[in-house]
Amino acid sequence: MERLRGIEDLKTLRERLSLEDEEREKPLIRVCCGTGCSAAGGPEVAEAFSEEIERQGLAVELVTTGCQGWCEKGPLVAIEPHNLFYQRVSPFDVPQILDLTISRGRPIERLLYTGPDGEIIRWRDDVPFYRKQMRIILRNCGRIDPTSIYNSIRAGGYEALARVLSGMAPEEVIDVIKRSQLRGRGGAGFPTGRKWEICRTEPVKPKYLICNGDEGDPGAFMDRTVLEGDPHSVLEGMIIGAYAVGDMSEGFIYVRAEYPLAVRNLTIALSQAEELGPVDVLLVPVGGYFTIDATVAAQACDLLSPRVVIPMHFRNPKCDFPIADAEPFLRGCANVRRLGASEVELSKETLPATIEAVVLKPAR
Repeated sequence: MERLRGIEDLKTLRERLSLEDEEREKPLIRVCCGTGCSAAGGPEVAEAFSEEIERQGLAVELVTTGCQGWCEKGPLVAIEPHNLFYQRVSPFDVPQILDLTISRGRPIERLLYTGPDGEIIRWRDDVPFYRKQMRIILRNCGRIDPTSIYNSIRAGGYEALARVLSGMAPEEVIDVIKRSQLRGRGGAGFPTGRKWEICRTEPVKPKYLICNGDEGDPGAFMDRTVLEGDPHSVLEGMIIGAYAVGDMSEGFIYVRAEYPLAVRNLTIALSQAEELGPVDVLLVPVGGYFTIDATVAAQACDLLSPRVVIPMHFRNPKCDFPIADAEPFLRGCANVRRLGASEVELSKETLPATIEAVVLKPAR
């Protein structure tokens, strides 16, 4: 993995990856390996595809994705350009899929969705469950390989951060968020931009950014789904938030060990971001750099205990204090805090992936 040297390298890389995607001629198979499909055998299906593709010497691109959404029908497999959406696929179906669908272009009707009226639907977007969905937070989940930073960059990863750090003042970022009318998801619905504005104007230093990836509701997969399926968007959104608030001394993220797939994909994302350097090439021109120290919680306990947090430091060499950021935060579970005499808490913030989308397409 060749390290990026500047923002132009990042732009060139994205353009090259996008062009390769447009010119791709071989079929693309996306196998869902989110938590739900993994429990149903998704990784085994992906392994069977990999082995059979290699054995037959087929020109096929295989991508293991995060959650594609319809867990009860998993393992899910999407095939392009055939526009086929297979459900409850097993490893035993793989040879037939490669033979009939990939080699001959024929669908396997028993694996397609059948509606209550008996109608057989070929493609995911035409299935009633998906038809009216407009994904913002989860727009990349189920489409990209969450363990590949190149997949993330090709899908627009770090583009919003590049725009912010290339010419937007922190106040401008906050204004964009305010005009978007984005609100917190913790129940009160407090406006996100107003929260950031309050925290930015607090005179007490240092300030801390805390990312709460814990989910108190049984079976709630909001935060973990984003970390499992699109971890780089979480990282990007948190850096944007930290830049907007400013004067952040340290960042923390809390991730349960009971979320092994989220922990794994987050760890891989942090390692790849450090190795390729998209964060560094964006932060260095504004006087910052980014280092990471990761620890995973064994169980729910004190949020600020060293045993249960992942501290992230974004320090400005021109200052005597670190000025920003916590790393990935999960599905809108960002807590931005100024810990001091009077605490200001921005709890259950919007998802970083949402922040990224708002920056790229601001409200008029």
